[in-house]
Amino acid sequence: MSIEIKISKKRISYKMAMLYLNKRVEEVKNGKNKELLWILEHPTTYTAGVSFNKNEIIDKKIKIVKSNRGGKITLHNPGQKIIYFVINLNNRKKDIRKLINSVENSLIQFLKNFKIKAKKDNKNIGIWVNDNKIAAIGIRVSRWIAYHGCSINISNNLNQYLKIVPCGLNNKKVTSVLKEKHIKIKDYEKKLAEIFIENFNSI
Repeated sequence: MSIEIKISKKRISYKMAMLYLNKRVEEVKNGKNKELLWILEHPTTYTAGVSFNKNEIIDKKIKIVKSNRGGKITLHNPGQKIIYFVINLNNRKKDIRKLINSVENSLIQFLKNFKIKAKKDNKNIGIWVNDNKIAAIGIRVSRWIAYHGCSINISNNLNQYLKIVPCGLNNKKVTSVLKEKHIKIKDYEKKLAEIFIENFNSI
């Protein structure tokens, strides 16, 4: 199946990204466009999924953008990569758990390239290095079109997480590739896209 790969070098505002993503969802539903894998960065933005709680906002001065994705409050900021997708499960197995597994496996596989041993957690969605979260996942499904996606911390400012209870996990910390390996990585987006496409095509 043909999935369009889009890699944005300039930061895209959350609002603009959602307009683009929602438009593509409708086009895929109506058979008017290809599925999508989109890798990008956002400016510093705090977003709240459908199950967020106001108690998870520690700094009441921050602006929260509400989202129709699954999950709670999270942070997007420069140095964190977002992987958005629009995948038509009508053309694959109608198995949401299998889709989530493919996202988790893609993130773990990508981190192996930097000798970072990451894992899933059956109780807490996302990808972890020891007890620290390195990647978040939030997905919505409409008429078997799965969209939104995941984020992975590469070299972003982790202190900005202190303003919220990220993903509702107040006893868990966050980490990044840079924090784990003290290396800056460049031009990895193509490899990241290849891993995701390979896993999506096996659903």
